[in-house]
Amino acid sequence: MAHTSEKPQVAGLVLAAGGGRRLGGRPKALLRYRGRPLVENAVRVLRAGGCRSVHVVLGAAADQVLREADLPGCSVSVNADWEYGMGSSLRTGLDSLAAAGGEPGAALVSLVDQPGIGAAAVARVVAAGGSPPALTSALASAAYGGRRGHPVLFGSSRWAAVAASATGDRGARDYLREHEAEITLVECADVAEPYDIDTPEDLGHLE
Repeated sequence: MAHTSEKPQVAGLVLAAGGGRRLGGRPKALLRYRGRPLVENAVRVLRAGGCRSVHVVLGAAADQVLREADLPGCSVSVNADWEYGMGSSLRTGLDSLAAAGGEPGAALVSLVDQPGIGAAAVARVVAAGGSPPALTSALASAAYGGRRGHPVLFGSSRWAAVAASATGDRGARDYLREHEAEITLVECADVAEPYDIDTPEDLGHLE
């Protein structure tokens, strides 16, 4: 018998389009982590943390990622404008969520290049979204030593405004700054490390 619930789901959204310019043009989704493409880890973490569906935005080397990465059950979108920055990927992902049908109550946005953020942090931010009807207007973010980071939860009533503000490589930064007083910060420094894989020196985190 299929499981049903009146509670709107939280969907995971992985932004994985980056070309790794400072990594010599190595697409971040394809970096190896525990023997597999890094994007697989990001998807696994969101599911383990309570996201009932996962959307993935690819860009650089999208065809190769689709060949090499195992992404069963994911809704995959390709951002043709990935070179213009994270904003276009966020818009692509939110469009995918809105068009998917059975609209979730909120989206939890994560970055593919932060493998130090695991399921425990995801679960805390998901829980901060609350129950319906509050979930659709939720705005919550992981924090590390009181400083806002990823993942970030956006209730579905906020998606259009978030997408409208997402330009260049700033993603949702402008929207979050404008709505700072509304953000529920969820401290996660005890369960996660928010480093990015941006430079060759950072690759040591993947070993």
